Amino acid sequence: MTTAGKVALVTGANKGIGRAIVAGLAGRGFTVYLAARDADRGKKAAEEVEGDVRAMTLDVTSDDDVQAAVERIEHEAGSLDVLVNNAGTHPLNHRKLDHLPTPTEETVEDLRHVYETNVFAVVRLTNAFLPLLRRASAARIVNVTSKRGSIGEDGAWVGQPVMSYSSSKTALNAITVHYARALADTPIKVNGAAPGHVATDFNDFRGARTPEQGADVAIRLAALPEDGPTGAVFEDDTQLAW
Repeated sequence: MTTAGKVALVTGANKGIGRAIVAGLAGRGFTVYLAARDADRGKKAAEEVEGDVRAMTLDVTSDDDVQAAVERIEHEAGSLDVLVNNAGTHPLNHRKLDHLPTPTEETVEDLRHVYETNVFAVVRLTNAFLPLLRRASAARIVNVTSKRGSIGEDGAWVGQPVMSYSSSKTALNAITVHYARALADTPIKVNGAAPGHVATDFNDFRGARTPEQGADVAIRLAALPEDGPTGAVFEDDTQLAW
């Protein structure tokens, strides 16, 4: 896929993996909309990344914000080549706890909070931008997920997974496959990118990988060739089983 002159939108992109994805795409010649909930942080991040990077204030849980984002990109670019659904949250962002909650400690409100961003917002963004994605010659949708979404040996049976977060990624993986199937007769490809255990403020910088290492898989999936895969989840070059 030739990337020069292509247009990409990355959500949750003012820091961490999202910002690294923006930098990687901009370095490949994309015009990148760096979306962030906080306007000042988004503007600052966009100014610090080389390339054609445009700050966009976007709360992915807001219908009004999403519609405004669609209208802006339609006006400025006319179409969208890549949508990276990177924005995500965790129950620890919802309520103050001094430990990772067990399933019996989590509440319906915890799940609702996490799913609103990690699952429902992906559907909101994808549906809203599909008309612009269809206008592109070969659009790509990349959903940033996690190995924690596995219901096998890499998921709930390893370490200290948090039910609301892990299960939201399980749902996201399923949604990824459903969109891929629905769009199988189009040039659009839909895949999941699992960055691995990346050191960000999301996990108090406990990860073993850098944001740039974690971003590589999403960047690769954003620039897949015509014969590339769809409806799969990858960590680096490895397709993961769920």
